[in-house]
Amino acid sequence: MLQFISHYTEQYSYLDSIRMALDGGCRWVQLRMKDTAVDDIRPVALQAQKMCREAGATFIIDDHVELVKELNADGVHLGKSDMPIAEARAMLGKGFIIGGTANTFDDVKMHADAGADYIGCGPFRFTTTKKGLSPVLGIEGYKSIIRSMEAEGMSIPVIAIGGITADDIPAVMQTGVAGVALSGTVLRAEKPVEEMKRLLALIDNIKQQGK
Repeated sequence: MLQFISHYTEQYSYLDSIRMALDGGCRWVQLRMKDTAVDDIRPVALQAQKMCREAGATFIIDDHVELVKELNADGVHLGKSDMPIAEARAMLGKGFIIGGTANTFDDVKMHADAGADYIGCGPFRFTTTKKGLSPVLGIEGYKSIIRSMEAEGMSIPVIAIGGITADDIPAVMQTGVAGVALSGTVLRAEKPVEEMKRLLALIDNIKQQGK
């Protein structure tokens, strides 16, 4: 699985980034507009949601549980300083996807127990898109977390995130994670749509070989 986290650059707006990800075949998009007022996020979210629905893609909004409910988005992703997952689940009910950010096995277990549907686990390496970065995990960090999960019989999907490049994907996927979340890797490419297609094919191949 490949999750695309929206971002803006000098070249592309949030909506440009989402459009290119969808055109490249990505079917899971998270709108992440940190430090932006909810009234400024809403119009972008409405457009992004329309684009995702037309493409048959899952649309997740970062952080804003009330906005997810208001727009009937597919779900919300909650960082460590956002609303607790159990509280979000109580507000949204069972029909919405809830993801939580984790850096350790204890974080993963806590989120799973609170009712999360998936875990965004990272950072893999240092990344400039995140402020107040948690300790970097690297390949060994993911292996350790997945081993601990297997020992406890936990099956919640773990998505690796944080500074992952195309060259990292084979090794990251081999740790046992369910997928990767990318942003800059796609947007920095000369042809982002083509890069997304290439990355999806790469992940698909790795999964086929693992069967």
